[in-house]
Amino acid sequence: ASAAPLVLAFSEFDDSPEAWARYDNVSFRDLCTKLGVSRKCYEEAFEPMILTGLFAPGAECSAAAALGMAYFFVLKSQNSFDVRWCRGNIGDKIFDPWVKDMESRGVTFQTSTRVTGFGTSGDSITSIKCRTGTGEELALEAETVVFAVGATALNGMVRNSPQLAEHAEFRRFSNLRGTGVLATRLYLDRMVDTPYSANACWGFDRGVGMTFFDITKLHGDKDETIADAPGSVIEVDYYHAATLLVMSDEDIVEKAKKDLDTMLGETSIGANVVDAAVVRLPQAVNWYYPGSYADMPDMKANAFDNTYFVGDIVRSRHGSWSQEKAYVTGLEAANSILGKPADTDVIPLSADEPHVAFGRGIVSIGKTILGQGDPSKAPSLVDFLW
Repeated sequence: ASAAPLVLAFSEFDDSPEAWARYDNVSFRDLCTKLGVSRKCYEEAFEPMILTGLFAPGAECSAAAALGMAYFFVLKSQNSFDVRWCRGNIGDKIFDPWVKDMESRGVTFQTSTRVTGFGTSGDSITSIKCRTGTGEELALEAETVVFAVGATALNGMVRNSPQLAEHAEFRRFSNLRGTGVLATRLYLDRMVDTPYSANACWGFDRGVGMTFFDITKLHGDKDETIADAPGSVIEVDYYHAATLLVMSDEDIVEKAKKDLDTMLGETSIGANVVDAAVVRLPQAVNWYYPGSYADMPDMKANAFDNTYFVGDIVRSRHGSWSQEKAYVTGLEAANSILGKPADTDVIPLSADEPHVAFGRGIVSIGKTILGQGDPSKAPSLVDFLW
């Protein structure tokens, strides 16, 4: 019951730039506190959702980002909330065929190559300076430049490029940052029973979220990545995991197995780890800290006529989130480069479910009255709380 006032925030937040501006400067935890959400409700329901959805605690996440993420993954499709996972290894099933198709169309991939700088002329980026894995220096001429990178990489490019840092638009990207992820894959000596193929969890470490995946269920026991495994293959991912990244591989594997034992009980306790893989990803996922919306890029750069941004760090009105948003912004940028309307062939989100539409309609009527006919002039819920 204490969560009921959050309905007002969800009903008012419509993913518009104005809504983002109102809700982005406060943390999600502060919003819940001001609205009277009980500590028990917040810690047992909302904090796990934010840790696994935005990869950081609610106290360190923008309320706007939390509302947007929850709207897309929860309110937008309540009858099909669970994520659809690829049946098999994503690299083998999706990306490798995709790369081969693009190569057949004349695309060249410069792998193991790091961007070291940019050449500019007037209102265009004219070249990309690179260094290959063997130390060779390259300068790639550019007609169009697309930054398909996350927050941390974009921050680093600006910090290391005087040409980009000349522009205020790019300088604000130096505020962007990421949070760490720790991925641990355990190969067990027997099959263990898991409730679902993907299981969001929370509570083992303060401020750390986690999900464990039954790779055997997701990929199928015939998949080459697990074909020789004697038992279940379980991946345990930790988010906002800076405090865990510094542990040794051995300690990480031991911790992941112990956490699984706690959650799964006897079926896991009786299994032994016969092999493991640990991947540390410091600052790898975007961190939507309070105030981050002002630092995020638009799809089209203002400083350069031939420069675009794609990814889930990009400001967009589509309403999608995470991988879906990254894909949509890629389509929008490609359309713009080709001179088409940005939303060409982009599938819009489905209409709000009736009760969600009803709530938003009531809030809209109220704001129209308070704004004397102009909803944009009405005070926001945030204005009443602070």
